[in-house]
Amino acid sequence: MKIESLKNDRVKKWVRLKDKKERDKTGTFLVEGDHLVTEAKKKGLVLEIITTEDKQDSRIPTFTVTKEIMKKISDQVSPSSVVAVCKKQEEVFTPGPVLCLDDIQDPGNLGTIIRSAVAFGFKEIVLSEHTVDVYNPKVIRSTEGMLFHVKIFRKNLEEFLKSIQDEYVIFGTDVKDGILVEESVFPPQYALIIGSEGTGMNKNIRALCDKFFYIPMDSNCESLNAGVSASILMYEINKRSTYE
Repeated sequence: MKIESLKNDRVKKWVRLKDKKERDKTGTFLVEGDHLVTEAKKKGLVLEIITTEDKQDSRIPTFTVTKEIMKKISDQVSPSSVVAVCKKQEEVFTPGPVLCLDDIQDPGNLGTIIRSAVAFGFKEIVLSEHTVDVYNPKVIRSTEGMLFHVKIFRKNLEEFLKSIQDEYVIFGTDVKDGILVEESVFPPQYALIIGSEGTGMNKNIRALCDKFFYIPMDSNCESLNAGVSASILMYEINKRSTYE
């Protein structure tokens, strides 16, 4: 089907998906670019394809639009030639190692953390209620498609940790008083918490931790970016789990 008017109702629906409230209301979101659309297809999440090229997908409703319409839909300065409307995944939590993010605000940081989680074997991620929306276009782009290879949940983090604390060891981070990753033993079920960029872990979350990790670094550097810190810790934990 070809659409040429910006006033078309379907175009208006697509544009509204740039807003979090609409994404939450409909349970759908946009991904942009060939790579992300391909990754979403692999998981069977694509509901519609929007393209400026004369291509059709026999399995998925495809709409050919003008570059003007694509620019209206796109979140990028230079829009891609293809966008897909995707449905959010319904996930079931499986006991095992879990990464918990306490109010991460920067989309780039969240995307980096998701990519690293997939790379280093964390299959479950729990986002606090005030962590940036995982379906934010900037988050999606920065995951490079890894969003579709990990289970992601949004929960009241304090309540979630209280619900698992009898069965899980809960690790937080502390730049001064923590221990090195190699000084710890990892049971089958544990949670690793990464705090927000500005304030670190919420005090109520911190109170639920059994142990804290720190990353040794030069005294001239006071702290690391949340995405970098999370990646280093996940790498070290994965290395220990892999080679022990």
